[in-house]
Amino acid sequence: MPTLAESRSMKLPALRSSTGDGGWSPYLAGGLVGLLAIASAFATSEWVGKTSYLGASTTFVRCAGLLEQTLFPAHVAENAYYTKEKVAVDWQFMVVTGIFLGALIASLSDKSFKLESVPPTWKARFGPSIALRAVAAVLGGMVAMFGARLADGCPSGHGLSGMMQLSLSSFAALGMFFGAGVLVAALVYRKSSS
Repeated sequence: MPTLAESRSMKLPALRSSTGDGGWSPYLAGGLVGLLAIASAFATSEWVGKTSYLGASTTFVRCAGLLEQTLFPAHVAENAYYTKEKVAVDWQFMVVTGIFLGALIASLSDKSFKLESVPPTWKARFGPSIALRAVAAVLGGMVAMFGARLADGCPSGHGLSGMMQLSLSSFAALGMFFGAGVLVAALVYRKSSS
């Protein structure tokens, strides 16, 4: 336990990351996401009249439906899942577009933006093959999307919206998301014994 003198000299976390990469502080970013969640809950319930708040995974289903609709419109019209999820560009679709644009603007503003086909951590573990990285990314994305649809929400939907509403299923889903993520990261990026 710090003494009174020590606690007075302790500084609050800086708004910039201390890692030296110029990135945003996780405290600032987390606080802003919390404010966004509150604003989203207010806007969707008061202005739109809905009770589903922030989330992203349904947007990818709708995007797939929109793409499929250009080739096989009859199949999309008869598909029960697409009927349930309403294939359309809606407010959530625009939120996901905003996430991409916001991340791009943030990385450009703090000069951390860079294109990399193979991240350094992946390269150190599996080598520089772009094809291997692409296959792993696509397969990982498919597994993540299947899990998000099975859980009826993604980490942002359960972690932000569901936990904000103290939903027991969201606490369980988020625990599973992070538990599986830690396990897979430990297996994939474990140090080799050589």
